[in-house]
Amino acid sequence: MRISIFGLGYVGTVSLGCLAQEGHDLIGVDINPDKLALIAAGQTPIIEAGMQDLIRGVVDAGRVEVTSDVGYAIERSEVSFVCVGTPSLPNGDQDQGAVLKLSAELGKALKAKDAYHLVVFRSTLKPGSVQGQIRELVEKESGKQDGVDFDLCFQPEFLREGSSIRDYENPPMTIVGTDSDRAADGLRELFGHLPCEFITTDVKTAETVKYFCNIFHALKITFANEVGRFCHAGDIDPHAVMSLLCQDTHLNISAAYLRPGFAFGGSCLPKDLRAVAHRAKMEDVEMPVIENILASNRIHLHQVRNRVLGFGKKKIAMVGLSFKSGTDDLRESPLVDLAEFLIGKGMDLCIHDPEVELARLTGANKQYIESSIPHISSLMSNDLDRVLKDAEVVILGLSDEELTEQVRATLRADQILMDLVQIDDPDSLACAYHGACW
Repeated sequence: MRISIFGLGYVGTVSLGCLAQEGHDLIGVDINPDKLALIAAGQTPIIEAGMQDLIRGVVDAGRVEVTSDVGYAIERSEVSFVCVGTPSLPNGDQDQGAVLKLSAELGKALKAKDAYHLVVFRSTLKPGSVQGQIRELVEKESGKQDGVDFDLCFQPEFLREGSSIRDYENPPMTIVGTDSDRAADGLRELFGHLPCEFITTDVKTAETVKYFCNIFHALKITFANEVGRFCHAGDIDPHAVMSLLCQDTHLNISAAYLRPGFAFGGSCLPKDLRAVAHRAKMEDVEMPVIENILASNRIHLHQVRNRVLGFGKKKIAMVGLSFKSGTDDLRESPLVDLAEFLIGKGMDLCIHDPEVELARLTGANKQYIESSIPHISSLMSNDLDRVLKDAEVVILGLSDEELTEQVRATLRADQILMDLVQIDDPDSLACAYHGACW
C-alpha cells in the first residue's frame, strides 16, 4: 500500500520503518524540518537499538520519502496514520491542539481528493475524540462524509520505548476501532499477518482501552513498589513475595476479578486490607494505593445505592444476600450493606438467597446474623416467586445460572432490573434494565 504517517515521533518513526520494511511505500510527514532531514538522510530521530539500521535500510531501498505538505501526502497515499503528540496540559487535561490542527488540514486535503481515503488515528485520544470534534473538523473542511467518502478509525498502539520494533512485530493484539467493514478490511490487509488476534470494536472502546492498558501497567508497578516498601520495613524479601504471587496464574496473573461488577466483600479481602494498612501505619510506611482500595470499594457500593434510589420506587426485591454465589457467608457482604441502606431509607424490601437458610446457619454466620442484622431475617423468603411478584425493582446480586434463569423468566415489563452480576443478553429482557456500572 501507499501509506502516509503524520507525526514522526516515537510511534510514527517506528511505524514508518516497520511498514516500509514490509514492502509498503511510505511518506513521512512532520512540521519539524530537522526530523525530515534526518530521515531523508537515512538516519533516525529516535534512539533505540535497531532503529538506525531499519531506517537506513528502508530509505536506501527507496521505500520512504518525507514532506511537510499535508496535501501532497494525502494525494499520494491510500491510508494515513496520525501519530502526533497529545501531551498533558497544566491542569492534567489532554492537549489536543496538534491533532485538531492536523484534522482540519486533513479535511482540506481530502476535499481536493476524488478517491476514498482511510485515516487511522494512533495518537492517544480521550474517548469520543475521533467521532466528536475530529470528525466534525474533517467533515467541515472536506465537505465530505465519514463512512462514505473516507473512513476515520482508531488503532491503539502497544509499543514500549526500548523494544518498539520487537513490540511492533509481536503485539499482544491488534485492535481497530471502527464501524466500517471497509476500514477494517484495509487494516486487516496491513496487520492481519502479525502473530496475534485481529480484533474490531467500536471507536470509543478502542480509544479507552489504550488508556487503561497504560494505567494498569502503572497500577502494577505501584502495587509492586508498595509491597516492596511494606516488606522492607518488616525485613521480608519483596522479590520472593512477588515471585510467588506471580506464580499463581489462575487468580493473580489472569483475567480473574477483572470484570466490572459490584463491590467486593466477604471474610477475607476487607479484613486483610485493613490489617496490612494498619501494619503499614505502625511501621510509618505509606501505601496510598493499597490503603485506598476499601475507600474505592465503598464509593462503588454508594453508586449502586444512589442508582436504586434514583428509580423512585419503594417495593424492592433483592436476589442474593451473601457476598458471592455459592456461599452462605454474610460477613462484610456488600449486599447486606445495600439491604440495610434500603431499609433505612424506608424501602419495602424482600430478600431471597437460596444458600442462606436462617434455620441452618451455624458458627460465625449465625452469630453475625443475630448480633449485627437480626432485623433482616424477617425480610427473607425461600419463595422466589413471592419475592418477585410485588416488586417494582429487582436487584440481582447472585450469578448462579439456574437462579438467573428463574429471575429472567419471571420479570415483567413494569419492573426494573438492577443487575450486579452482568447477565447475558439483557436486550431480550421484558423489563427495563440497568447495570451496576454499565
